[in-house]
Amino acid sequence: MSILAPLSPRPVTVAGVSRYLALEGGDGSGKTTVADALAGRLRARGDEVVVVREPGGTALGEAVRELLLDSEILDDWAEAFLFAAQRAELARRVVAPALSEGKWVISDRTYYSSIAYQGRARGLGEEAVRQINEIGLGDVLPDQVFVLDVAPETAMPRQHRADRIGAEGIPFQEEVRKAYLALAAADEKVVVLDGSQRVEDLIERILEVAT
Repeated sequence: MSILAPLSPRPVTVAGVSRYLALEGGDGSGKTTVADALAGRLRARGDEVVVVREPGGTALGEAVRELLLDSEILDDWAEAFLFAAQRAELARRVVAPALSEGKWVISDRTYYSSIAYQGRARGLGEEAVRQINEIGLGDVLPDQVFVLDVAPETAMPRQHRADRIGAEGIPFQEEVRKAYLALAAADEKVVVLDGSQRVEDLIERILEVAT
């Protein structure tokens, strides 16, 4: 018998519209800024929007966020499973209910981050990390994923405060970037955007693709 709470049913997708969008990219690439601005644009036209961040978004997620980002030392597999655990909780408690009510969900990171960071940059294996996340997520997966591509040497100084993972060096961030580009080449739902563009231009492109 499953110990997971049942998923809220996902709504019938409006023809040609993707309502669950995720922003991805390396540390300092501008995901949070774009996610917030995109939500503001959608709300201004009368849409209901829920913005979530990973890790976080639930009581469990916020507790795990502190462990993941502020611990001095953390085993790589422990890191991967903690990300997957908070993500499964967020999907069931926040994302699925919002989608079932016809709301947009804008996510600041999703499980593609784990594929890039833990799967490739940590060397745990991209397919292994994908599988442990998809088991927990079920069918609550982003409709579109937008990668803000910025060179690590440009992006890293933008961070307000580098956390444990964000403080990894440029070679680590380069592996993350390569992983995202490979994901985009293999997965049609992943769209790479030039993160050096103006926020307004990025939003226009995202809405063009999503709607």
